Amino acid sequence: MCAYVLVAEDDEKQAELIRRSLLSEGHTAAVVHDGRAALDEVRRNRPDLVVLDLMLPVVDGFGVCRALRENDDVPVLVLTARSTEDDVLLGLELGADDYMTKPYSPRELMARVRTVLRRAGRPPGGLRGDPVVRAAGIAVDPLRHTVLCDGSPVDCTPGEYEILLAMAAEPERVFSRRQLLHHTRGTDRASTERAIDVHIMNLRKKIEADPRRPTRLVTVFGVGYKLRGDRA
Repeated sequence: MCAYVLVAEDDEKQAELIRRSLLSEGHTAAVVHDGRAALDEVRRNRPDLVVLDLMLPVVDGFGVCRALRENDDVPVLVLTARSTEDDVLLGLELGADDYMTKPYSPRELMARVRTVLRRAGRPPGGLRGDPVVRAAGIAVDPLRHTVLCDGSPVDCTPGEYEILLAMAAEPERVFSRRQLLHHTRGTDRASTERAIDVHIMNLRKKIEADPRRPTRLVTVFGVGYKLRGDRA
């Protein structure tokens, strides 16, 4: 079963490890780092499964789980370092489908993902509406691995695609070079932080009317880059 999985984890290294494990299993995945972004992504693209860390900023995992159960039946697999009985029971009472405590092995996690998806009996995301992420006139389709800019196809390298997918999933979020580097490691192992600037320069040539005066993919001086939040 190929599924669209949303990973809500504030630890960027853990999130990237989970994302790569999901990709190796044939799934597609989006990553967010706070609870509000998780709820927004579920509303936009209805994933087949949410892998949810309890200790999220803005809205914690308990709040995310509670909000999801009020409005959606998306399966939830909770990941957390909190292993007391009260936390486990509260997570399950709020509607989590399964619960794993850190540390865990990627193989065990993928086995749990398969079990939850099979138990939920949900068809893959592509059958319920593609999980396209949109921002600033850009549409990134993680199932078809395509990018559109104002409706026209954009030919991206693997690294450029991963950068756009990450940024379109969290419009207006400022990404540092190091954070964007984490997203390209699975496809561009030779990348360095300075190579991210080259990816950004090349992306601007493809999506900006005037690459020298970008209005979509903009620089936040001293911090990094962000994709404007205007939806396609």
